[in-house]
Amino acid sequence: MRVGVWVSDAIKVDIWSDVQCPWCYIGKRKFEAAVADFDGDVEVEYHSFELAPDTPVDFEGTPVDYLSQRKGIDPAQAKEMIDRVTGIAAAVGLDYDYDHIHQTNTVLAHELLHFAKSKGRQLELKERLLDAYFIRGEHVGRAEDLIEIAASIGFDRAEVAEALESHRFLPDVKADMAQAQAYGIQGVPFFVIDGKYGVSGAQETETFANVLEEVRREKVPHD
Repeated sequence: MRVGVWVSDAIKVDIWSDVQCPWCYIGKRKFEAAVADFDGDVEVEYHSFELAPDTPVDFEGTPVDYLSQRKGIDPAQAKEMIDRVTGIAAAVGLDYDYDHIHQTNTVLAHELLHFAKSKGRQLELKERLLDAYFIRGEHVGRAEDLIEIAASIGFDRAEVAEALESHRFLPDVKADMAQAQAYGIQGVPFFVIDGKYGVSGAQETETFANVLEEVRREKVPHD
């Protein structure tokens, strides 16, 4: 089983996701568990989806404040929602630290993911960014912080800085968003499997496993 390596009979999975989407990290883990038990080849590509493109880079307030303001709900209700998702994350081995999360604008993070894709290392950086945001309390909205995050896994600082300063991958981010709109995607994570099956949300591992098996059956030639 090889994830992210193109082979002729691989099942292609395109995933629309945002770096600050808690369900995207949970869905990633559940999907990965399905792939780990799948007897076949899977090629994964992540696509940009900005859940809140109007968010300032340095949001003044806590995640509870942000959620309360954005959804127009009581802070106590927002806290309950965060506690719930934190518990679900823990069930798949993710230790969310909402006390130290920096709510931000993620467009630069998406540009960086396209840069990493051009280097064949998109999956590695995607995991690092999600870990940075939800687990380590690192800022994923500012160029200087993103440069350090990328450098921590071996990317060249100067090359990353040039990519972010020039915004040369911004058209790719916009293209992903346009494709999401064309597909009718309104929330993430959203998985497009083999170009024809859409799976919305952080579904259970069994759901992903069943879709992968169905796609494989369809790929087998019939007499």
